Amino acid sequence: MSDQDRIEILSDRELAKTLVSLATQVLEQVEDSRSLMLLGIPTRGVQLSRVLTRELERLSGHHIAQGAIDPTFHRDDLDRIGTRLVQTTTLPCNVENRQVLLVDDVIFTGRTARAALEALQAWGRAQRVMLLVMVDRGHRELPIQPDFCGRRILSKRSETIELRLRDVDEEEGVFLKQFSRTT
Repeated sequence: MSDQDRIEILSDRELAKTLVSLATQVLEQVEDSRSLMLLGIPTRGVQLSRVLTRELERLSGHHIAQGAIDPTFHRDDLDRIGTRLVQTTTLPCNVENRQVLLVDDVIFTGRTARAALEALQAWGRAQRVMLLVMVDRGHRELPIQPDFCGRRILSKRSETIELRLRDVDEEEGVFLKQFSRTT
């Protein structure tokens, strides 16, 4: 896919501003930021949670627990979407009495978030669970909404939205990819 087949939704500068805004919103909403634990959902949610953790630590002045949770085996749509290589769930500490922030790049049908909630329950009972996404693209199949959202972009089902982060990519930003039909 060429660069001509994608539209920039957020530039690197806009993405940086959005991350600061999201981190500020999170700190305003949690009772005690020392009880906060970010868990990224593979694949880009893990990288996004690392970047967001750095910003939260900068703003709060203290360490923020950060890890990853892979909901693959809790999905109800594996036959439709196919399986991918399962990633390790890494919890930095016990989830009991924690304010857990699930972090994902894009929310679409809501099925990944539902599976992540189910996967989290296997590790204990958090005090509170919240969901942060960089982009909400609509098309929900389940009544799941993010608590924190960088941008709401209505897209076609045939389009995809991609978060690019400098930590893992050669660029940074959010892009809408359009698929051109060839006849």
